[in-house]
Amino acid sequence: MPPLPFLHNFYRSPFRATALGVSTNAAAGTISTTTATAKFVQFQLRIATLNFRAKALIAAAASGDSSVNGDDHPSIVLDSLRVLQWDQLCDCVASFAGTTLGKQATKDQLWNLNKTYQRSIRLLEETKAAVEMHKYGAMTDFTGIDVALVETGIKCARRGFPVSGSEAMALVVLLRLAETLQFNVKAAIKEDSDWFMRFMPLSELITELVISQSLIKFIEQLVDEDGSVKDSASSNLRQSRDRVRLLEKKLYLLMENVIRNEAKETSNLEICNIDGRWCISSVAARSLNIEGLLLASGAGAGNLIEPLSAVPLNDELQQARDSVAKAEQEVLLKITKKMQIDLNDIENIFNSIIKIDTINARAKYSLSFEGACPDLYLAKDEDRAIHAETPAEEEILSEQTRRTWILYLPKAHHPLLLQKHRHSLQMAMKDLSNANAVRDQEKETAWMICKVAKLKQVCPVPFDILISQKTRVLIITGPNTGGKTICLKTVGLAAMMAKSGLYVLASEGAKVPWFDYVLADIGDEQSLSQSLSTFSGHLKQISVSWHHNFFCVSCNWILRLVFSVYLSFVTDGDYEVVPVRPFPLQLRIALEIKGLSTSLSLVLLDEVGAGTNPLEGAALGMSLLESFADSGALLTVASTHHGELKSLKYSNNAFENACMEFDEVELKPTYRILWGVPGRSNAINISERLGLPVEILSNARKLYGAASAEINEVIMDMERFKQDYHEKVHESQHYLRISKKLHQSLLLTRNRVTEHGMMEKQRMVQEISKMAASARSTMHKNLRESRSRPTPLLKQTKTEMDKHASNIVNQHAAGTGENRTCVATESSEPVDNTKQSITEKKLKLPKAGDMVNVPSLSKKAAVLEVDLSKEEVLVQAGFLKVKLKLADIVPC
Repeated sequence: MPPLPFLHNFYRSPFRATALGVSTNAAAGTISTTTATAKFVQFQLRIATLNFRAKALIAAAASGDSSVNGDDHPSIVLDSLRVLQWDQLCDCVASFAGTTLGKQATKDQLWNLNKTYQRSIRLLEETKAAVEMHKYGAMTDFTGIDVALVETGIKCARRGFPVSGSEAMALVVLLRLAETLQFNVKAAIKEDSDWFMRFMPLSELITELVISQSLIKFIEQLVDEDGSVKDSASSNLRQSRDRVRLLEKKLYLLMENVIRNEAKETSNLEICNIDGRWCISSVAARSLNIEGLLLASGAGAGNLIEPLSAVPLNDELQQARDSVAKAEQEVLLKITKKMQIDLNDIENIFNSIIKIDTINARAKYSLSFEGACPDLYLAKDEDRAIHAETPAEEEILSEQTRRTWILYLPKAHHPLLLQKHRHSLQMAMKDLSNANAVRDQEKETAWMICKVAKLKQVCPVPFDILISQKTRVLIITGPNTGGKTICLKTVGLAAMMAKSGLYVLASEGAKVPWFDYVLADIGDEQSLSQSLSTFSGHLKQISVSWHHNFFCVSCNWILRLVFSVYLSFVTDGDYEVVPVRPFPLQLRIALEIKGLSTSLSLVLLDEVGAGTNPLEGAALGMSLLESFADSGALLTVASTHHGELKSLKYSNNAFENACMEFDEVELKPTYRILWGVPGRSNAINISERLGLPVEILSNARKLYGAASAEINEVIMDMERFKQDYHEKVHESQHYLRISKKLHQSLLLTRNRVTEHGMMEKQRMVQEISKMAASARSTMHKNLRESRSRPTPLLKQTKTEMDKHASNIVNQHAAGTGENRTCVATESSEPVDNTKQSITEKKLKLPKAGDMVNVPSLSKKAAVLEVDLSKEEVLVQAGFLKVKLKLADIVPC
């Protein structure tokens, strides 16, 4: 039986076959379609969707939440999440949790569809706090916690039953982890108080945990790391265990003595322990001369005998072991009673650790895939504030982004495609490592190296999703295999990720509105593994197989299902059964989405108007999209091949056109979105490159018409213009970033130069002041020495002081121009004052009540007291009284 894909809407959708590649044995098979095969296909289709819905219901039941109950949410909501593969993304995020309960809690939280805007903001704040803790190094690993044992231990303590040693040690591990987490957070806050706010709300949750150190020490004193109770836990336990060891030693010696006394082939006898009783077993069945109890015997299996002399010891050993078990239970009961004292705090710690593990899973996923914290806003809010802190230099750009875009996802990745590529790269690198470990594998190693290098080069290409504020309906057109479906799914998953507290896989500055519903009608008509759409696969198969010709002309969708199963056999699985809904069903789903959507909903519609007459389909598609624009969802993103839908932009400002760029030479999508450009279908050109006969292509071009070809040429010119425009914009943005960095660097350099100049000036002033003070001190010293000398030497002393002062002034004259003037001024004033002081000193000494000048204070002062023995004088200048040397004053 060929492999079947994950099918959508099995119970209400017909199916068609799509080619996955060129079949090498298309004509080699035989028709062998049976009733059993058809039933198996129907069974597989039904199981696929039932498994998806069962997963959602199980998650809701486990969390006690009815958020995914069919009574609360219509089936179209769950169907939308299914086609977006939200369950696979939830499983990926949950794998980053460290505990089993954390994994389940992560799935429950992601599957909760009743999140309010405030709840989503809270989840994003928690994720951001965990990311900050990871960057700081404050987050710990949760994989070492056995939450099942801890949960069982808490239940036993709640009921008053003795906990086991393993449960007690699991609780110690939990408390130690909480203690480490609390210590890391407090250490960060002690280093910088700003970390408390950056870790919020986790910092508040962690710091409020009450951890009983006495309980940890108590358990560690009684229980070993392997969960066994220590001998030192109680005297009764030690005595009982010593008794057990003594009896076991006696029994072993007794058994050895019995075996030695048995003369016949003692090598065939062994000592064994059966249900705690020591016995002797014989390898072969033969008669033994041992008096005892025959516990077991069999043909060819030997005998099992308990010697009579060992029976009393075995009975006593059983009693001793019962005593050990009783003593252990007593010790464990003490631990239970100790736990009951702090049981509420223990349960709070347990629940908090599970919650932090769930938050940590979201943070680790976001960091692992290099996501960005989105600006999640409510469309009804006028301020539309950014809930993630941004640096000051980015505030202007962020404000401009908020005003311009309703959805801003630069360099966005499809999460599952990125995960798949990373997994493939890891597996290839693992295979390469294994090949390097094996010798004589040069060829295989070289091939593995090429494979790894190729995977690194062909990583998923990000694309920009930029939708302006005035847009309510975005119509994405473009060539076949252009990546329109990937774009729709990426938008839907990004909206769900932001709403669920996950970082979106886009560049910084991502902006996503909060949507109450994400409603999608997407048919998975694309073979991502080959980068070819259904159209390209069909054409490749047409050129080599007549089977598909019959399939294409078949108009009955029931026959298509039967024939697709047949093609799966005859082409060795090169065909894949995928859904294609008839137009009435597609329209009914769209109307159901229209009735459920609100002004806060996101609607994703794939191939609007397909499956019926092109003219009627285009008319109904235009009417449907206009109804969404007038009174429908907040944002509708639709893909189509109908050219008529492209004209809506020119009659309604709520519409916007975009097309997916496509490399016609390589037949590969570039995943670049050209905004404002209506797309063109390259069916004829692609058909030519895929080998369709020339006659068919020529006739197709004639039927297509020259006018349509001219329109395509105009569109091509617009695409080239857009490409040149975007290149110029990117170039200008690049130079703008460089100029901003240069401006910041210049400002920083200017501040550093100014600061350095101020510091140098202050340093020079301090040095000059010190040297001036030193010169003044030297002159005063020389003056005091001159006073103690005879009068004839006064002139010589004066000359020396003048010379010394002149030398000091000349030494500082070599400094800076500005400071040189200050040095000369400060140095000359003391010399002049000293000359005047010496002259006046010779004429008259001050007396109490005289007025004198104090140069150091630049004030006049009254003399209060004169001490000639110390050559000091007490003066008063205003309210200030100071004692000075006679040389420091000048009479008025």
